[in-house]
Amino acid sequence: MNIVVVGLNYRTAPVAVRERLAFLPSRIPEGLARLMECSTIREGLILSTCNRVEVYAVTPQIEQGTAEISSFLASFHGVEAAAVRPHCYAWCGAAAVRHLFRVASGLDSMVIGEPQILGQVKNAYSQACRAKTNALILNRLLHRTFAAAKKVRSETAIAGKAVSIPFAAVEMVRRIFGGLEGKKILLIGSGKIGELAARHFLSHGVAAIAVVNRTPEKARETAERFGGRVFPFEELPEQLVAADIVLSSTAAPHFILRVPDLERVLPRREGRPLFLIDVAVPRDIDPLAGSIPQVYLYDVDDLQGIISSNQVCRRREAERGERIIEEEVAGFQRWLRNLEAVPTIRALRQRIEGICDAERDKALAALEGVSEREREAVAAMAAAIAGKLLHLPIAALKSCRERRAGDYHAEALRYLFDLETCEASGEGEMEPEHPPEGELL
Repeated sequence: MNIVVVGLNYRTAPVAVRERLAFLPSRIPEGLARLMECSTIREGLILSTCNRVEVYAVTPQIEQGTAEISSFLASFHGVEAAAVRPHCYAWCGAAAVRHLFRVASGLDSMVIGEPQILGQVKNAYSQACRAKTNALILNRLLHRTFAAAKKVRSETAIAGKAVSIPFAAVEMVRRIFGGLEGKKILLIGSGKIGELAARHFLSHGVAAIAVVNRTPEKARETAERFGGRVFPFEELPEQLVAADIVLSSTAAPHFILRVPDLERVLPRREGRPLFLIDVAVPRDIDPLAGSIPQVYLYDVDDLQGIISSNQVCRRREAERGERIIEEEVAGFQRWLRNLEAVPTIRALRQRIEGICDAERDKALAALEGVSEREREAVAAMAAAIAGKLLHLPIAALKSCRERRAGDYHAEALRYLFDLETCEASGEGEMEPEHPPEGELL
């Protein structure tokens, strides 16, 4: 079995492409069900955030498996495969394992070391567990992923500097205004990004924070936590009139702010500029809104410059993190190769011993007047022949199973001896089924 990943991220695809392939949380179960309909996919997991959409899977056929995943991503979202293919990457084996470890550790994030991604990976695993699209290999892979991420964060200072998408959004506003004292902030949505942004805004002296959300109870929790006020979604136009800065981070599948909405609000603002920061994927605000006079619109890709300037020290720590990741990848690959070797050794032993036992019984049946002592001698000889035949191939398989050659040796033995091996049971290796709940961006 092979581990593969197919996906796209902020490096390979602009937000306009990523949002077309993003999975809304409510559609992840459906996506997992559709993924498992692919003929070569045995286990599967979907990771979808504002910066990446990735499918991790276990398949016996790498090329066909990755092709099926690519087709699934396009067809599920009603997108032409040709439009998706240039933005996608695919990794298999150790490269796929390394990629997931780096993602969960924050080494592959737009903001190196950002903590939200680990919660998102845990959440993706929880969804796979609930959909029962995980089994032995993904269970082990994801729990080793969590351990590797924890080790990177505890043994390096990769997360030592406050750098995140919400932090970058606040930093951008500070650069524009020169300070946030006395400014009024409007948060649309009440998710994790909104909460983090509110915390950063308050630490820089904003005058007031208002929260608008379609679910009043959820918005009230966020507003009360930061001393703000909550308003029903119907009052969004009024709050747009009062606000200086708007940060939108909902999970809506469509624009919640369109050009006509803003054009109706602007005359009441008496010439005051309106700064809009859209950190949602799919986007909350129509990109054409940025062309309206007195409206300044920024999305997650616009934050890249600020984020990059705050990562110099994290890059130094990231080098230490990469070394930890390599050690963890090697450990997981050893486990995976042992998983392949164990059933092969078991099946080979059964085949050889079965042949020797059958020939022993045939020989004893053909002999007359054989004493018990002679029977024991024939049985011992058959067992010795089996042991000697098994010794060299098993020793060779064990000696190289930690290297790539171990896969080839196991495959050759299965072919030469026509071994009918079942899936490895993974005795002593099964992990608890559910990880702690994470958070979605």
